[in-house]
Amino acid sequence: MLALAAVVLGCATVWHLGAVFLTIAPANTLSQRYHSQIDAYVYPEFEQNWQLFAPNPLQDNIDVEVRVQTTAPGGSHPLSGWIDLTAQDIARIHDNPAPSHADQNLLRRAWDYYTEWHSQADGASLGSGGPLSQEYLKRIALQRIGRDWQRNPIIELQFRAVSMPVTGPAWTGAPRNPVPGYDNLAWWLVTGADYQGLGR
Repeated sequence: MLALAAVVLGCATVWHLGAVFLTIAPANTLSQRYHSQIDAYVYPEFEQNWQLFAPNPLQDNIDVEVRVQTTAPGGSHPLSGWIDLTAQDIARIHDNPAPSHADQNLLRRAWDYYTEWHSQADGASLGSGGPLSQEYLKRIALQRIGRDWQRNPIIELQFRAVSMPVTGPAWTGAPRNPVPGYDNLAWWLVTGADYQGLGR
């Protein structure tokens, strides 16, 4: 009985290693002939990729900033300065031995989601995810800022991304003082519905 269990375990190990190997190996007769069976076994639990080794490392550090427009009692519409939301996250993470998942990823993933669903050229939505990604970003900002700025109610907000090229060591010839790039989005109207469920 023990011998049978060893044989079954050995066959399972060979099949597992072989299937995983064939998914990452160059196309060959075996992988092409048994493509559907191999994929059915490997994906998604045993998928192999090279993301661990950062094949496409970040070329820029991106800070997401926001500013708001308010309504003052006299009828004017003062603007706030730019509020660096990314810097807020970094401050909460710095020297924190167990930073929260939200501080590490919420804003970054929301910005990635927005850029995936909007044209780089003119900011037009590329599909159904466009309006949702815009609402997601807006609610993150309003959750942090609240309903007013310096006691004046917020009526609009605007995001921008500040891209700073990552510099390399001096021997690479990389610029020592990189110039930041700015990508300003359009102003977005803020309504009471944007605060629904935010608790502010």
